[in-house]
Amino acid sequence: MPKVLIRLVVTVTTLVLVIIGVDFGFAIFAEYRMARSVRTATHLRFDPWVAILGFPFAPQAAGCRFRDVEIKAGGVEHPVVGKVSLEATMYDMHDLRSCWLIGPGAELAAGKLESRIIIDSTHIGRFMGIKDLLVEAPAADTNNATGGTTESGISESHGLVFTGTPSAAGFAKRVSVSVDLSISGTDQSTLVFTATQVLTGAGTADETVPADHQDAVLKAFSTTMPGLILPFGIKPTSEGARGSDVIIEGIATGVTVALPAFRQS
Repeated sequence: MPKVLIRLVVTVTTLVLVIIGVDFGFAIFAEYRMARSVRTATHLRFDPWVAILGFPFAPQAAGCRFRDVEIKAGGVEHPVVGKVSLEATMYDMHDLRSCWLIGPGAELAAGKLESRIIIDSTHIGRFMGIKDLLVEAPAADTNNATGGTTESGISESHGLVFTGTPSAAGFAKRVSVSVDLSISGTDQSTLVFTATQVLTGAGTADETVPADHQDAVLKAFSTTMPGLILPFGIKPTSEGARGSDVIIEGIATGVTVALPAFRQS
């Protein structure tokens, strides 16, 4: 009797593992197919990272509807910034033109869509002319257990800490300044950096700036960065920092988008 029970357990376990393996295999193929489709549709030079989340995959594919799909493309060439990262997270998503294999011409309907464009501190620094720029979230957000003020961990848009050497201001020492972010332009695609004050003390460069240099230093950390259109053309709803990156995020509900619109520039 024990041998029969053992054989039964082994058989059932093997069958379960096979089913799980097949399910993961189909999920991986669907992710690969979608990644290739995004690359083709948006003329990327590489396959983006695509994840179809939620287990099991088979019922989602059978119903032609996916609970959570993520697309991430890093190092995407941008005519203004140089390179940016693009991200989109779609909830309750389905393709209006096909089922579980997403093609380059897909028309995607989503109950909720989160869209993000990310610029790292290196490229922001090059744009500003501050080669050693470091971006940090406001201290209050850094100490927050959630890591930020939005679900994706993006900080408040006011009081970011920018640290670097503003050589263009005639100041050769690293300083820290408080910077506010905002969005402007008729199409809401211009990111505005407004430096408001020099910061000293713990967690900063702790370098004071003489009064006759302060205006020039603040000006060096202030600029406008146009052409930052979010994936799928979603309008921005928040901007802030996460780690050493500046992120613009847009959240929309009940939207239908075309896959080629993931990349807007």
